[in-house]
Amino acid sequence: MNPKYEAVIGLEVHAQLLTESKIFCSCSTKFGNEPNSNTCPVCLGHPGVLPVLNKKVVEFTVLMGLATNCKINQQSIFARKNYFYPDLPKGYQISQYEEPICEHGFIEVNPKNGSSKKIGITRIHMEEDAGKSIHDQSSATLVDVNRCGVPLMEIVSEPDIRTSEEAYLYLNNIKKIVQYLGICDGNMEEGSLRCDANISVRLKGENKFGVKTEIKNMNSFRNVERAIDYEINRQIDLIEEGEVIVQQTLLWDADANEAYPMRSKEEANDYRYFPDPDLLPVIVDDEWKTEISKSLPELPETKYKRFISDFSLPVYDAEILTQTKSLADYYESVISITDDYKTASNWVISEVLAVVNEKKIDISDFPITAVNLGKLINLIKVGTISGKIAKEVFALMLQDNSDPEQIVKDKNLVQISDTSEIESIIQKIIESNQAQVQEYLGGKEKVFGFFVGQVMKETRGKANPKLVNEILRKMLR
Repeated sequence: MNPKYEAVIGLEVHAQLLTESKIFCSCSTKFGNEPNSNTCPVCLGHPGVLPVLNKKVVEFTVLMGLATNCKINQQSIFARKNYFYPDLPKGYQISQYEEPICEHGFIEVNPKNGSSKKIGITRIHMEEDAGKSIHDQSSATLVDVNRCGVPLMEIVSEPDIRTSEEAYLYLNNIKKIVQYLGICDGNMEEGSLRCDANISVRLKGENKFGVKTEIKNMNSFRNVERAIDYEINRQIDLIEEGEVIVQQTLLWDADANEAYPMRSKEEANDYRYFPDPDLLPVIVDDEWKTEISKSLPELPETKYKRFISDFSLPVYDAEILTQTKSLADYYESVISITDDYKTASNWVISEVLAVVNEKKIDISDFPITAVNLGKLINLIKVGTISGKIAKEVFALMLQDNSDPEQIVKDKNLVQISDTSEIESIIQKIIESNQAQVQEYLGGKEKVFGFFVGQVMKETRGKANPKLVNEILRKMLR
């Protein structure tokens, strides 16, 4: 990016809410059902039907507002946003405009090369989703209206974002928050979390905004970063060449790594918003807001800071362990059994997540319970088994979640910590390998590893590594 310029970026994030039924009718919201099967006269907009607001949608949106430091408006209203799409049967979308339910919040991000920064949130509002157009290979367009009426929560940021990294961090924090709240699964590939970016550039020090464009169709965090960087550089190149930036909506092509025009960018007056006559104002009084706030869990940023302060974990460990609530909960269950916080962190991050990622499963489906992993770590801590033996036990536990203490007992894997027994084994190895002894005494330090290996081989890995090293140093003089 040309250092003469700075970018001004705002994100519009749509989160599909995890309700069982749609926002204004009782149709299912289940993803992947037969096309056009989750429909009724209400979500298809048939004449004479009346929408009925899903109470859970209000509660979920208020939760998000509370989690992002927003003001919760006592009254908000629904409006009709009028536009035509083939997959929008009503010809309008029920949304909120002039009076949204949440306003004036913020989310903190922590860029790698900078201090913590607050990204303002202009508004969070409720709305319904449109359907989906599918362009098949026969040049026809198919329409699936299952998604019509699925409840969405739109989170609109202030134009406070300056880099693609800040955009990534902001979006990642939103994903973590909605997952911690249990109100959205955050799956960008399935479309349950969608992001549009409004981008303009200006000379550094300039206060006036440049002409903005909007980029859509970004289905991963990586694509959000790439698309923003692409558009920033495209706009700078146009300005440098004396060209005019056209206000328009662009679609991101991840394969080509470029964006192409979709349509001219609409303004609010293009949609002819007006209050929906079929829906009463939404009233969230103090009593209801207090009731909703009681279900707020510990949020990811708070949990992250607590993991560092209470468990003395490095920043890296805390970041990994708090990426999802289920992983953080698993770790906390492990350390309810053992107080070796760092070793527990190491095992969860390395061994546990290696299996989770390889098998592409959620931590909730991981075969070893947190209790049994905690027991395994305790066996290492008290010296019953070595770290090497622990990995063998871990592999056996993966098969059927067996109790590690029972495995160690049944397999006779208890670590040898008897000094005299280890000395006797080392003495035999020294006597049998005099050539290597002379090499070591002659200054070849690497030969020391040979002796350690021989001891571990002789004891089938059961000798206490610390004692082996100490005794070898004394006896190889």
